[in-house]
Amino acid sequence: MPGYGGYKLNAAYSFGGAPLLVRTVEQFSGLTVDHYVEIGFDGVSDVVDSVGHVNLCIDQDVDDKRSGLVMTEGCHDVEGEQALAFVRARYFDPTADLGRQQRQQQFVGALMERVTTPSVLLNPFAQVRLAGAGSGALTTSENTGIIDVSRMALTARSAMNSGSTPVLPIENPEFMTKHSGVAILTDDADIAAFFAEVRDGSADTAP
Repeated sequence: MPGYGGYKLNAAYSFGGAPLLVRTVEQFSGLTVDHYVEIGFDGVSDVVDSVGHVNLCIDQDVDDKRSGLVMTEGCHDVEGEQALAFVRARYFDPTADLGRQQRQQQFVGALMERVTTPSVLLNPFAQVRLAGAGSGALTTSENTGIIDVSRMALTARSAMNSGSTPVLPIENPEFMTKHSGVAILTDDADIAAFFAEVRDGSADTAP
């Protein structure tokens, strides 16, 4: 982390907000971040309720007291409160942060799928509700406009629903740090090669 040394990635946001997080990601990946869009946890519930529901799937029965997630195995149309619990939950899952990341990606894909259904896309009242909820849920960088956000949404829907998201190479998913608990450890050479392939569009994908 520029100016701070070695920490888990999420600490960058805690120490320096979006600017430090972007600098840290750029240093880690070697890529340039042109636009920044932040979806706050508090806004997830409002956005989902503005479009009625999203369809989310889980591979086990869950009753997680910490997040409030209560779901049975399978796919369900869920409203805002359960959608928020779905993206926050991590303690019931032995894969912890990795599992939560996959559920968050699933949520974004499901939300984009719902937003572009005729019942939402062609309904002016739904569009007004969505615009109001979205304005309160999204934080963007100064040079990021509605067209950039729309392109991000369409790209996210396509990538996440097709299972074509490149998989980051991980050396150790349960690396024990000195001060920050368990972290995901990566290899510098593997990461450099991975993001070089992301840059030129040749990165391998996996469902």
